[in-house]
Amino acid sequence: MELSEKVAIVTGAGRGLGRAYAEALARNGARVVVNDVDEAAEEVAASIGGKAVIAPVGSTETAELLVNTAVEEFGRLDVLVTNAGILRDRVLWKMSDDDFDAVINVHLRGTFTCARAAAVQMRAQGTGGSLVLISSPAGQRGNFGQTNYAAAKAGIAAMARTWALELARSDIAVNAVVPVAATEMTRTIPAFAPLIEESERTGTPLPAWVRRDEGLGTVEDVAELIVYLASDAAKGITGQAIGIGGDRLALWSHPAEKQVQFADGGWNQVKIAEHWHEFEAETYGIPAPVAP
Repeated sequence: MELSEKVAIVTGAGRGLGRAYAEALARNGARVVVNDVDEAAEEVAASIGGKAVIAPVGSTETAELLVNTAVEEFGRLDVLVTNAGILRDRVLWKMSDDDFDAVINVHLRGTFTCARAAAVQMRAQGTGGSLVLISSPAGQRGNFGQTNYAAAKAGIAAMARTWALELARSDIAVNAVVPVAATEMTRTIPAFAPLIEESERTGTPLPAWVRRDEGLGTVEDVAELIVYLASDAAKGITGQAIGIGGDRLALWSHPAEKQVQFADGGWNQVKIAEHWHEFEAETYGIPAPVAP
């Protein structure tokens, strides 16, 4: 995809998925502001001819600094990828206020403040743009020990749908990406850790069933979707939650009423108890990988 006229910001781009996004955007011609909390941002920016901003996302000040840097260095802003994230995994009864607040601040508030600053700039330019918000399967299905992370990622998908409505008249597309890839974060998931470690130890690709059935691959597999959504070829695609990983590309459904029952005069507890068996309950949680 041709991105030579576009300027992008990628948060959390010093390593992992964020680095792959920044490198792929630059490889296709975009000029990129690379953000992270340490000097890794400078290394990536130097390697792709971009501009580094070392700062934690969450605050309005960092968001405005990122947008101002893009405009001052490259003249405009066309694409924002909100990738920055941290984990503070604990089961509910062991999760502290700080564990919860830290994750919500980076993922949810960081996405909000950066998207708001980007939207202001894009609307002022009057030439449209693309907000690519990074969500997670945990935000779609829940995940054990990830109250904070799952809540934030679910909120990000909800914000994508809301902002798609609000920014449609400004020709600014807003989509949530639901990636699965071998990263430092996925190494903390017991079901995936051995598979990733074996692949890295031997230098062989992840097994075909993992790439296809589980949708787990490399960070480069995911980055191609980011490039597509940043390009003019994706014009008109907005308000979607799109999953990608390994050999798998998926469109996640929006929450909707699955089954409906009616009771004349309304429902009481007795009627609910009598009819509840007629509903097919939803599954929850991310299923563990199952080898063929």
